[in-house]
Amino acid sequence: MNRRAGRLSAVAALFVMVVTLSGCTTLHTTVPSAVRAHVAVGAPARFGTVDCREAKCIALTFDAGPSEHSARLLDILKEKKVPATFFLLGKGHIEKYPDLVRRMAAEGHEVASHTWDHKILTEISPQVIREELQKPNDAIERLTGHRPTLMRPPQGRTNDTVNRISREQGLAEVLWSVTAKDYLTDDPGLIRRRVLEQAGRDGIILLHDIYPGTVPAVPGIIDALKERGYVFVTVPQLLAPGKAEPGTVYRP
Repeated sequence: MNRRAGRLSAVAALFVMVVTLSGCTTLHTTVPSAVRAHVAVGAPARFGTVDCREAKCIALTFDAGPSEHSARLLDILKEKKVPATFFLLGKGHIEKYPDLVRRMAAEGHEVASHTWDHKILTEISPQVIREELQKPNDAIERLTGHRPTLMRPPQGRTNDTVNRISREQGLAEVLWSVTAKDYLTDDPGLIRRRVLEQAGRDGIILLHDIYPGTVPAVPGIIDALKERGYVFVTVPQLLAPGKAEPGTVYRP
């Protein structure tokens, strides 16, 4: 969500949930542990030294940037040695801050899509859905050399049509388990408390680096969760040694 949009295997099968998602449809969502369980025991983790089959992992994600706050956020993440996943908007964001997109990728963060213009995908035609997904992917690939494999639908709204088109474009959908609703408050203390109250193993934290209260809350969130024994990872690291499959919806 952004200010314009409204500040507005049998083992794996045991971990697959069926939920009713916005758009009047029922889709399967897959939890991270299901992806890991589907891989043979003893397989190495694909991303660095973190193995979320053993570590107490949690993923920090940011929607709707880059923005004027993103450089400071990247400084914090670099200082704290924390990787994050950025679901970027195209119009007014990727096109306005291309150097920040390059920096995100260069510093080891996962760069993904939050669509081009934050249209609610369940309310638009299939052709416009394709445009909303393809345009940011093209822009990110031009800037970083890598085409995104993950996307987050605006407001988490998805349905069978969105799911099908995402699969066609090689994208997996990533939802979340923790939200601070930072689009409703600029209070860093409140944002921090909300995240810490909801955090759990394999969690995916949703924040927005476009709001003034969010980035100041990040150091306290990181420090507190590290004290609780959490290891911060990107979404692909959370799934490793498995990997995100196009057309799959992931939700802790």
